[in-house]
Amino acid sequence: MSTIKRLERLTGDVKTERKEPFKKGVIGDLRRRIEAVMDRRHVTSQKPFLLHGKPLSLETLIRGEEVENDQGKFFVAHDFIPGSYHHGIRHLRMISNINMQALSLLANQPELNDLHYTDALFLDTETTGLSGGTGTLPFLIGMGWFEGEAFIIRQIFVRDFTEERASLTFFLEVAKTKRFLVTFNGKAFDVGLIAARLIMNRLHDSLSCLPHLDLLHPSRRLLGHRTDNSRLGTLEGVILGIRREGDIPGSEIPRRYFDWLKSRDARFVADVFEHNRLDVLSMVSLTMHLAEMLNDQRIIDCPEPQDLMAASKLLIDRGRIPDARCLLESLIDSDNATVARESRKTLSLIYKRAGLWDKAIDIWELMIADEPGNVFAVEELAKWYEHRKRDFKKAQNLVHRALSFSRHMSDAERESLHHRLNRIQLRIDF
Repeated sequence: MSTIKRLERLTGDVKTERKEPFKKGVIGDLRRRIEAVMDRRHVTSQKPFLLHGKPLSLETLIRGEEVENDQGKFFVAHDFIPGSYHHGIRHLRMISNINMQALSLLANQPELNDLHYTDALFLDTETTGLSGGTGTLPFLIGMGWFEGEAFIIRQIFVRDFTEERASLTFFLEVAKTKRFLVTFNGKAFDVGLIAARLIMNRLHDSLSCLPHLDLLHPSRRLLGHRTDNSRLGTLEGVILGIRREGDIPGSEIPRRYFDWLKSRDARFVADVFEHNRLDVLSMVSLTMHLAEMLNDQRIIDCPEPQDLMAASKLLIDRGRIPDARCLLESLIDSDNATVARESRKTLSLIYKRAGLWDKAIDIWELMIADEPGNVFAVEELAKWYEHRKRDFKKAQNLVHRALSFSRHMSDAERESLHHRLNRIQLRIDF
């Protein structure tokens, strides 16, 4: 692809293919496009992070050391966090009670059910950009794992582009000791990016084949109703009770790394290390919270009715109908009217498919008693009387009564009831 076409993609100014020869006018157009790109970068850039005085070394600000292997040298930061550490509303030692079956349901990967929480590698990267292309470097790879109740964090820092192969080699040595990954949006970004860099460095990609719990997807399903978005920072504040003070914005992180490359001043990247460390820790707390929403203690640990309703839907999708049924049975009398209505509807259909007609009828009658114009319950009960009991008059009376509340219905609901009524009338006339 030509330079002009690449610039057209960058600027969004894609024109029809040029057929004229390469002339001075084309060179001038190319210069204008380059200037447009640079101007756009200037407008969107943030206020520079200015430092004064003598540059500080990494060892001065960050607990870590230079490490060397047969591929070269790099820097590794390390942290040991005891199980008593409180990260938001969770103690880290609570991980020892985690239900691995719940993790397998969250990830939709049954193989996790036979593993242990100490087999997990929590992974998060900081990169030179968000595009994820081959030019994007994961310059900081944050890893965390449990040894007993204690949590170990290692952060591999690529101090210069020449250190990438050595850093990735070290990363693989750690990763091969673990049996599954936990990330946040790692399926779409972190894991694919690292895999690409491994291939570019002619190293074996042993990462992509590992079972993978990407917390973003179950977070959207189970907690999306409580948040405006599903960013990790949002979930920290709304769900996990975590407040970061002075945290660096993610959009500023690439520039800080380039400033480090020019200055070798650790003050540019110290905040990046802390940001990454907190991301890894928050993934642990979030993993525990999501797992508890699906385990046997969920009613105690997760009092939000809408959370429980979301959990029941995930259980149904995963084929865990008995678990979903148990959960829904606890919600049919919820003070939250929306949850009560939705749980009754879903539970009645579970009973219906299982042939538990008496239980299904009890719920439909309960729904009609609370809401005489409930179209779903009226139709289901009318179908029962029509097809199972062959009591056409009873079915007809149910629909007639519901239509007296039609002012509260949508056009589609009224039309559906009239269709049902016509069917019943045909059977009576026949």
